[in-house]
Formats: sequence, C-alpha cells, structure tokens
Amino acid sequence: MSRILPREKLATEGVAALDDTELLATLLGTGAAQLTVLELAESLLRDFGGLRGLLQARRGVLEAQRGLGPAKTAKLLAVLELSRRYLHQALVRGDPLESPEVTEQYLKTELRDHTNEVFACLFLDTRHRVIAFEELFYGTIDGATVYPRVVAEKALQHGAAALIVAHNHPSGISEPSLADQAITRRLKDALALLDIRLLDHFVIGDGAPVSMAARGML
Repeated sequence: MSRILPREKLATEGVAALDDTELLATLLGTGAAQLTVLELAESLLRDFGGLRGLLQARRGVLEAQRGLGPAKTAKLLAVLELSRRYLHQALVRGDPLESPEVTEQYLKTELRDHTNEVFACLFLDTRHRVIAFEELFYGTIDGATVYPRVVAEKALQHGAAALIVAHNHPSGISEPSLADQAITRRLKDALALLDIRLLDHFVIGDGAPVSMAARGML
C-alpha cells in the first residue's frame, strides 16, 4: 500500500499529524534524481541527525547536499529565520512578559546552538515588557567571563527596570554550576544598587532551560 502524500495528509488530518519527514518533504516540494521527495527528506534527516542538525548546517554544506541546491537551501534558511522572528515578535509584542514558556523557547532558540558559551540579557521596562535582547559576552567552550558593571551600564542605556539573563552550556547539560550561581548573586547585588531587578537567570542546554529563580538560586 502506497504511503499517503504529505500534502494530502495535511489537508485531511492537519499539519500536526505530519512527522518530521513529511513536514520536510512538504517544504521541499520535489525530490531529486532517483529519489522521491519523501526519500530525499528521509535521507537528509538521516545524514544530518534530524531536523536540528539539518537547520544548524551552514548554507554551503546544505547547497552541496544531493537534492538540495540553492533554491531548496533558501527555503530551509527562510523557515529557520521565520521561526526566530515569530518567537521574537511573540516576546516583544508590547505586552507584559507573562509567559515563561515563550521566554524559555525564545532564549533556547537564540542560544542553544552556539558552539561556545554566550551570555545574553533581556532588558525589561517597569511593566516587564521587553525593551531589547542583547548577547553581551562570548567565551570558550567552557565558559564566558561576565562583567556585572557592563550589564548594569547596558541596563541604564536601555532604561531597563528589570532583567532576565541567560547563557548556554555547549555541553548540552543545563545544570547551573557553582560559577553560574556566584555570578548570579554578583549581578543581582550590582543591579540592586541601581534599583534594577534581576528576575531570572536561565541556563540553556539540550533539554528544557533551567530557571535559577525557580530553583531558589536568586
């Protein structure tokens, strides 16, 4: 029995019913020489270790892949950028920041796939609406040096009343280290002198981000 085509399945069952291969096949639209579009999608996911590996790949690597080329690579890059912009707009739409899930997903999208450690800040106004997001410090694979004075200066430049900070662990393990806890305390104390609240510090790994506020570490 032949497999139902992804577009037909989408029309009858909805987009959520499609698996990763079917979603990718729908996006690609056509296959390659001696490969159906479903076979092409399966091959790409297998070669790149899944959707994350595929969407992390550099443009040149994707374009050189059998069955892709510049046009299909452009579609993949566009989808990734659309998802980033969607999350950004969901976060900075002007409403108070009331959804931890959106915040976590946005920070995860921005920071998870860096190969080195990156420390970033969400600057918020008095109603906890997002003013700006900035990556401030970059480090080796083992860590980034964070300067509370620079964070405080940036907060004053943005006129922020509160901050959420985050950094990634390239190892994929989200557990906060003793150094993470120490810099969180230093940041909180430095910002408090300026009457700026540190609301949370998220550690981003392969799984769900870890909220240090939820852990009682703030």
